[in-house]
Amino acid sequence: MKFFLDCLLLLPLLLIFTLESLLKLFIPKKRKSVTGEIVLITGAGHGIGRLTAYEFAKLKCKLVLWDINKHGLEETAAECKRLGAKVHSSAVDCSNREEIYSSAKKVKAEIGDVSILVNNAGVVYTSDLFATQDPQIEKTFEVNVLAHFWTTKAFLPEMMKNNHGHIVTVASAAGHTGVPFLLAYCSSKFAAVGFHKALTEELAALERTGIKTTCLCPNFINTGFIKNPSTR
Repeated sequence: MKFFLDCLLLLPLLLIFTLESLLKLFIPKKRKSVTGEIVLITGAGHGIGRLTAYEFAKLKCKLVLWDINKHGLEETAAECKRLGAKVHSSAVDCSNREEIYSSAKKVKAEIGDVSILVNNAGVVYTSDLFATQDPQIEKTFEVNVLAHFWTTKAFLPEMMKNNHGHIVTVASAAGHTGVPFLLAYCSSKFAAVGFHKALTEELAALERTGIKTTCLCPNFINTGFIKNPSTR
């Protein structure tokens, strides 16, 4: 019964999205150029972060790649260079506030002002509440949401001075709905969505219209975090 109700609720959304897609097909939005922009991507060593880096590399951006996985980071950096981008990569633990601040200071001194920040790094632990260890809960929030505060505080001031920039929050569909055995993950992604919404409103209140924000909420993707993901 619930399945049929879900389908009924989905139909009007499908109609709206189809009409929107048709409108964009005939009246496409002008794409902005990001050539030469300094783009920092956290969690660039694999998955969404790696593929995002590849796409920005094709657009001739200057890339700053962070990840705790040094080997994966080197692979991403090598492919981005092959695609023609200038790349700077550093092994950074996004659960460590001071490491984020010190790495950000180094980026600003040696590379320049980051104008596109992609907060993508994330961790997930699949277990019920009582089986999830306290340090795992803390790590989930440190990487999935608190790191967004530290990176944004590090790079937003220059964007505000120039009234130019873009902050991307990679959250999750789990930031809008609860999933069993992903209690800490869902909670952290709800927080990430809230961070994006509040930041967007704050920038508008400060009249920094040149700084854009985007929140991505993908469904399960087979990046290696969760084996054989599936959902209705």
